[in-house]
Amino acid sequence: MSLSLHEHDDQFHLPRLGKRLPRIRDDHVVYAIGDVHGRVDLLDALIMQIIKNAAHRRNTVRQTIVFLGDYIDRGPASREVVNILLYGIPDTFETIFLRGNHEEMLLEFVEDPDILDAWKSCGGLQTLESYARIRPEPKASPVSDFEEWERFRRNLPTEHLEFFRDLDLVATFGDYLFVHAGLKPGVAIAKQKRTDLLWIRDEFLNSNANFGKIVVHGHTPSNHIEVRRNRIGIDTGAFATNVLTCLVLQGESQSYIRAESRMVSAA
Repeated sequence: MSLSLHEHDDQFHLPRLGKRLPRIRDDHVVYAIGDVHGRVDLLDALIMQIIKNAAHRRNTVRQTIVFLGDYIDRGPASREVVNILLYGIPDTFETIFLRGNHEEMLLEFVEDPDILDAWKSCGGLQTLESYARIRPEPKASPVSDFEEWERFRRNLPTEHLEFFRDLDLVATFGDYLFVHAGLKPGVAIAKQKRTDLLWIRDEFLNSNANFGKIVVHGHTPSNHIEVRRNRIGIDTGAFATNVLTCLVLQGESQSYIRAESRMVSAA
């Protein structure tokens, strides 16, 4: 079997902010990438498409890539994903890395080995394997939580730990606000709780509240981009669907780029 990658650049329409379209500066293009979850193959393909896309945009002074968090867990290559984020993006792009709830769990585990089972239940086992390759073989002696914690700490590069600790919670450009999970309705942006920014679902997803900006978020996977009057969800469940999505914003235009993997028989 071999991996075939396909990228798509499609147009869609956003609701208006009152009587006008949401916008950012005409000379600024923003690429927002949804939850990667250890899919380094899709991330690599998507970044290549972004580079090509940016090269064809005239009169662009500023190019920014916003990553919405959840780089790790569930998929097979968390360590490789973080390496690309740290070292694999051309310096012609400004980069903003937001924190997801899965990075939050990793940082909690770094401080407290007792949450290992909770993290594993959310996909942390794949991250442990990616960093330390410590999953016991079926006939191997059991490994204690503390031993797994020690091995993970030894194999977690300092640069990666600093990366996780330095992640932002929100970013804004023009009429758009970028966050991992969403916002609590009725609460000013400056007063939002960290827990809601990283974990909120139904209360945000089902709300028609005007947040003052169009909220671009990940966290809750769907088969396609979700466009609502007050938000755009771009988590297309890469680890399960083999689709990683990037929202592209410039001026009043909106489009998306999608990297999709499909297994085909080898020739």
